[in-house]
Amino acid sequence: MDTRTILADLKAELTRINQAIAALESLGGAATATTDAAKAAPTQAKKRGLTPAGRRRLSAMMKARWAARRKQAAKPAAKKTSVRRTMSPAARKRISEMMKKRWAAAKKAKTA
Repeated sequence: MDTRTILADLKAELTRINQAIAALESLGGAATATTDAAKAAPTQAKKRGLTPAGRRRLSAMMKARWAARRKQAAKPAAKKTSVRRTMSPAARKRISEMMKKRWAAAKKAKTA
């Protein structure tokens, strides 16, 4: 078979198919996509975002959550502070005398 005749037959068939589609659409049928690419076009998913009201609600919820956490963290911090003990004057005097003796002995050992 000659390629010219095959091409002429295909074009004739294409015009008959287009006329059939036009006739069906004129009968009141819904217009349909005629190409495979149009039929198989992927639908994009909508990007979902927060509305201003939703953002305010979320903000209020998070503020309440963090306030509760701060409140709980503040409770254990109220521990009893240990009382710092002080030395009696007699104990201070005794320690002072002991240190003076030690330093005197160290100084004597160094010079000897």
